[in-house]
Amino acid sequence: MARSRPSRPRPGRAAALALLLLVGGCAGGGGESGGDTGKRVRAVLDARGDAVRERDRADWLATAAPGPAREGAGTVFTNLDALRPSAWSYRVTSVTPEGDHAAVRATLSYRVQGYDSAPVTAQRALTLRRVSGRWYVSADKPAPGAPQQLWEQGRMTVERGADSLVLGVGQPRAKLADVAGLADEAVPAVRRVWPERWAGRLIVLLPASLDRMAALLGEKPADYRGIAAVTTGELGSVAHVPADRVTVNPEAYEELGSFGKRFVLIHEATHVATRSATTAQTPLWLSEGFADWTGYHGSGRTPRQVAPELAQAVREGEAPTALPTDADFAFSGDPDHLARAYEGGWLACRMIAEQWGEPKLRDFYQAVGEHQGRDGAVAAAAREVLGVSEAELVGRWRGYVREQLA
Repeated sequence: MARSRPSRPRPGRAAALALLLLVGGCAGGGGESGGDTGKRVRAVLDARGDAVRERDRADWLATAAPGPAREGAGTVFTNLDALRPSAWSYRVTSVTPEGDHAAVRATLSYRVQGYDSAPVTAQRALTLRRVSGRWYVSADKPAPGAPQQLWEQGRMTVERGADSLVLGVGQPRAKLADVAGLADEAVPAVRRVWPERWAGRLIVLLPASLDRMAALLGEKPADYRGIAAVTTGELGSVAHVPADRVTVNPEAYEELGSFGKRFVLIHEATHVATRSATTAQTPLWLSEGFADWTGYHGSGRTPRQVAPELAQAVREGEAPTALPTDADFAFSGDPDHLARAYEGGWLACRMIAEQWGEPKLRDFYQAVGEHQGRDGAVAAAAREVLGVSEAELVGRWRGYVREQLA
């Protein structure tokens, strides 16, 4: 368990309150230097981190300003206590004293035990208030431009599956249990087609609405209307990055049937599984196409069923001549154009799996991600893994699209 001050014995409530009195000073009046304010602010935030890690509600509330701030802090602590983070600390980046108030910028680092292999970070804007010589947190919000955290959006419910952790706000527990069940089914489904090493565990966020989903992503709600779920995470080795978060759009997700919901969770789980092999060199047609290919794997669905928009384009003599670009996958664009991009990527991965075999598809995916630089990544992987030029690969795909959808 990570701790910011491992040599200190676990503080009880009395010890924590004594600490706050010490760092805040007992004098009712008199000023203090900016440096003293910074030290005292850091001490309060250190005590706040201790309280979360030790699951000590009293010590957490002792850091919050009396009144509405303390009431809100109680709800947040209830959420965090249900989440049970194994690490929680603030790295203060600036303190601006303003009389009995201080504006603070800090980086929050936390980790969910059993899921995060490294801390998750969030940029925070805090306000601390001095009352009778002691400093308290009166506000702890996302920094300008930073996304919200789910525990800030209301009372959070936690559902723990065999291989999943589903966190919801404003959602019935039965729905969270259903999502956890599908997430648990998604893990072995992905392992069957991606046997490479990955954590095999999912964290799923289920906010109350599309607007709340967008707030978690720091984006505009309109950009995600009709998008059932989004996986966020850092590219790189799974040993050095926190677990991905699968954020569900409850409005779009609820419109799906049983197969659609299952497909969405497998698709997103594929992104989690392939994260260490996905780099800046990986084009979206490959990462999204592979996730769709995994989702439809073994379903018996035909290309015309899976790719209706692209099939219509083929019938109208408008078959694509090039693989989808990353820009084609913009959520804010034309939904039919977006659908054709996903369908085109899926057909490309399906074709590689059929004509070269599933192991070669996995090798191709990894080779693209390992290339030095985006330019030439697909061409090199096509040549080294599939034994064809990029032009031949695209040519085969064009013919495959027409053959499967005409």
